[in-house]
Amino acid sequence: MDVLTENFSLYGEGFIGTVELTFYASILALALGFLMASFRVAPVGSFRVFGTVWVTVLRNTPLTLLFFAVMLGLPRFGIVLPFKLFAILALGCYTSAFVCEALRSGINTVPLGQGEAARSLGMTFGQTLGNVVLPQAFRSVIPPIGSTLIALAKNSAIAGAFSVTELLGTYKTLSELGYDIVWTFVWIAVGYLIITLAISALFHYLEKRWGVAR
Repeated sequence: MDVLTENFSLYGEGFIGTVELTFYASILALALGFLMASFRVAPVGSFRVFGTVWVTVLRNTPLTLLFFAVMLGLPRFGIVLPFKLFAILALGCYTSAFVCEALRSGINTVPLGQGEAARSLGMTFGQTLGNVVLPQAFRSVIPPIGSTLIALAKNSAIAGAFSVTELLGTYKTLSELGYDIVWTFVWIAVGYLIITLAISALFHYLEKRWGVAR
């Protein structure tokens, strides 16, 4: 217990850093995931190709490698940002591929007749997707998207290796101060457990409120 009480501010700083990474990367992942899912079912061939390439590349690239590509590659093109923003960009883009596939599976559960009925009423593809298809698709994929964002929260630990303040990175300082490494990691695990349980509770609420009854 002394590890926590004597270093509460350090743990708190790491905990807040992980929460911020998770929150902002989740927003980016959801936005890009919805966009890529729209591309993958779009009637325009170039959009479908772009969405397919995006998902295929990111789903099959190790996240650590993506971090290196973003942290070291983008500055070579004159894009210089704080490391935290680079980490959010890497986490958000990586997770967006999984959000896209979860959402696309939900789109496939919506009967084709619904889209055809919307088009017969004069709706454009964007209106049909945004007003008819995506709302129904999201209801059916709330649990898998929640699981994807929980994975994002745990994946944020990689950011600590790139000088970003987050929860797992606190073990380096505590180890140098001579604290028991076992209890150091116990309290780190408790912090991640709090974050993941909060995300789980949020999506459980969303599922009860909007989810499809099975």
